[in-house]
Amino acid sequence: MISSNEYGSSSWELIVTVDQPYEEPEQSTLQVSGDLHIGGVMLKLVEQISVSQDWSDYALWWEQKQCWLLKTHWSLDKYGVQADAKLLFTVQHKMLRLRLPSMKTVRLSVSFSSVIFKVVGDICRTLGIRRPEELSVLKLPEDVKKKKRKDKDKEPVIEDILNLHNSPVSLGPGLYSKTMTPIYDPMSGTPVSSTITWFGDSPLAKQNWNSLASSHPNCTPETLAKMYQPRTLVDKAKLNAGWLDSSRSLMEQGIQEDDQLMLRFKYYTFFDLNAKYDAVRISQLYEQARWAILLEEIDCTEEETFIFAALQVHALIIVCPQEDITDIPMLADNLKLFRSKKLTLKAFKEYWFVFKDTSISYFKNKEAGYGEPIEKLNLRGCEIVPDVNVSGKKYGIKLLIPVADGMNEVHLRCENENQYARWMAACILASKGKTMADSSYHPEVQNIMSFLKMKSRTTAPQDVSDVESMDMKPECFVSPRYAKKYKSKQLSARILEAHQNIAHMSLMEAKLRFIQAWQSLPEFGLSYYIVRFKGSKKDDLLGISHNRLIRIDMATGDPITTWRFSNMKQWNVNWEIRQVAIEFDQNVSIAFTCLSADCKVIHEYIGGYIFLSTRSKDQNETLDEDLFHKLTGGRE
Repeated sequence: MISSNEYGSSSWELIVTVDQPYEEPEQSTLQVSGDLHIGGVMLKLVEQISVSQDWSDYALWWEQKQCWLLKTHWSLDKYGVQADAKLLFTVQHKMLRLRLPSMKTVRLSVSFSSVIFKVVGDICRTLGIRRPEELSVLKLPEDVKKKKRKDKDKEPVIEDILNLHNSPVSLGPGLYSKTMTPIYDPMSGTPVSSTITWFGDSPLAKQNWNSLASSHPNCTPETLAKMYQPRTLVDKAKLNAGWLDSSRSLMEQGIQEDDQLMLRFKYYTFFDLNAKYDAVRISQLYEQARWAILLEEIDCTEEETFIFAALQVHALIIVCPQEDITDIPMLADNLKLFRSKKLTLKAFKEYWFVFKDTSISYFKNKEAGYGEPIEKLNLRGCEIVPDVNVSGKKYGIKLLIPVADGMNEVHLRCENENQYARWMAACILASKGKTMADSSYHPEVQNIMSFLKMKSRTTAPQDVSDVESMDMKPECFVSPRYAKKYKSKQLSARILEAHQNIAHMSLMEAKLRFIQAWQSLPEFGLSYYIVRFKGSKKDDLLGISHNRLIRIDMATGDPITTWRFSNMKQWNVNWEIRQVAIEFDQNVSIAFTCLSADCKVIHEYIGGYIFLSTRSKDQNETLDEDLFHKLTGGRE
């Protein structure tokens, strides 16, 4: 290092504010010269502070220019830093609150100095979401912010936050790597045993992956009605104004520590969706689609509305029994038992039953369960016969157990359908030599529950309490418009009628069917912006999808002209007048300015879709980040 005396007349004072956690920021004055590189400035600063700590995550932030000084080999002169510069020496990784498509908020550490494209990739690795290039982050719409400020005065809002503050974002390979990919049961979406072991002590495992991969009960109809609902194409255009620039960092776009952003699927081309690897991705995509339907961000017919509602109900029915049996290595319940004997009436007697591995043991009562059982029944190879009368609330299981001189007949009686589904599924698996740890256990429980629901409707069609039995009102599964149009019983009847066609589906099948139905809607994948075309005297809407641009009349909503990306020759931005210009085949060219968002947002949308069209299944998981920025940057 060079002493201050050796600088001579070319040296000058540089004031740097040091931002340390849990302490007030302090200012340090350094004697520097213009040819001193940024790394040298930070070294002088650390030596002057004389605090022994890890400074490796610290960097210099230039407040006036709103930029990071990350090129440590560059000199102060090359950056243009002079004595009037206000520099902040701060950590690059800070806490950020992210509202997921499921409306759950996660709080995690992210890089505030990396470009958004890289930050989103790191976030998705932490959350277990493949194909991060399909997602991005955006600011909350101004309408929502205003409404939240008003609601704060009424009553405190308790936010459901999943803290991942020790997450390894940007600090290592994360949960995903090319050789290790989490694997999920393609029917239930639960991680297989090897993946659970691999998650180990990761924050995702500690905070329960289930928070991200499972669907949870809807909010109340009252809350749903209060939530912001876009009603016109102009309102829908406002939703797309907040996307952050993927080629700039969070700090460069005015995002501060612990601010809240929304993580959403931005590009509607969902590549290589696979239930085996994408439990979290599919669930979050399902949630984004679900809220789009409930809040009428996309239009659908009345018939489609009830199909969507039925799929939501079905997913919730499945999740409920799954949550009842999560992490249970054995079943233990009070059941009634009857042993078939000739010339005797059926007399059921209650015992304490324990189901472990492939055997059932029963005891006099729960307290006696720690001693020797009255009898232990090995179910391997036995015959399982259902003995059910739903209308009579009779849930019985008949066991025909092979013995030396024939069959030993044992009858079990359960209290309710949930208990019956769990025990019946365990008996079926045990008869095949499988335990409840087998991946087919959850789907078997779901199948039995679906069967009981169907039996219930068949035997008592006037009883439409399936939805209500989950403590959920049918109004939770449709948009407020339909909740006002129909009475609760009418909604239940319509939902359950639609449910009959999908009652056989597993959880992941139901979610994928919901996503497919969403993709089939005419308006699917269209992102709207208010624009003024060159030469026009009025504003129009521009709809952007994965393969085309559509000019739409703002007053009527009718499409005027469609241009396909496949016919596009080039596009660019005139940054001085903020105008996007595009050339197509056959000498067709258009130009427009964007009124509802920065023109960079539209430029990035077009380039992003073209980038995504270059993907192939033969590629490895590594994305060509340079190509993305080349197609979306606009300024190079």
